[in-house]
Amino acid sequence: MTRLNLILFFVLIVTALGTITAQHKSRKLYIELQQHEDAAKQYDVEWGQLQLEQSTWAMHARIEQIASQSLHMQVPDPKRVQVVLPNQVNR
Repeated sequence: MTRLNLILFFVLIVTALGTITAQHKSRKLYIELQQHEDAAKQYDVEWGQLQLEQSTWAMHARIEQIASQSLHMQVPDPKRVQVVLPNQVNR
């Protein structure tokens, strides 16, 4: 009878340690998951800010202003503009 009690006691201890280990691993993985989700949210916010910044930098008015002020470019006279169609060959 004593041998059976000892065996059951050791089985109980091993099971308890296994349960504790599994809970600890589960908590660690959950904390890691939360950290990754927080990072993903931060990346989404940064992505939105970068898209907004890109749309600001690519605005037609801004490009035209830089072209005229910094590069001293200007819109050509309509009489000097020649439209070339893709299928048309100059002869």
